[in-house]
Amino acid sequence: MSEYLATETTPGTTPNDGPAPRALTDQELSELLSQQQFGVLASVRRTGHPHLSTVLYDWNAEERVLRISSTADRLKVRQLRRDPHTSLHVSGPDIWSFAVAEGEAEIVDPADGRAPGEHSLPDRRVTILVRVSRLYGTALDVPAQN
Repeated sequence: MSEYLATETTPGTTPNDGPAPRALTDQELSELLSQQQFGVLASVRRTGHPHLSTVLYDWNAEERVLRISSTADRLKVRQLRRDPHTSLHVSGPDIWSFAVAEGEAEIVDPADGRAPGEHSLPDRRVTILVRVSRLYGTALDVPAQN
């Protein structure tokens, strides 16, 4: 048996004596989402593979809704129209913490009410609303070095 596997650990530590990651509370996750403004949005390709896009977002903690502006012709918008399942990954203030917001997206397009035959502009803005159904993430509380 390898030395690594034979090493016993105490709860909350790893075999290399470092602290284990801890799950962030719902409040901490919401605060992390509020403090950041960039994240990575995942949508689903027709092949089932994820498609990742760096986005600028706004988090409304009270409504548990993410708002992301995009253009109607972007791949992420087309994919979210087809399959609204999505996740947003946000990095924390250090490399050890993160939050993920999962939910279903709705594309709000002001041009949906345009007259029949009227063509939309290629750079037409839409809003991606993600109603968050699940938040999760972790942090690694590393003690300060003297």
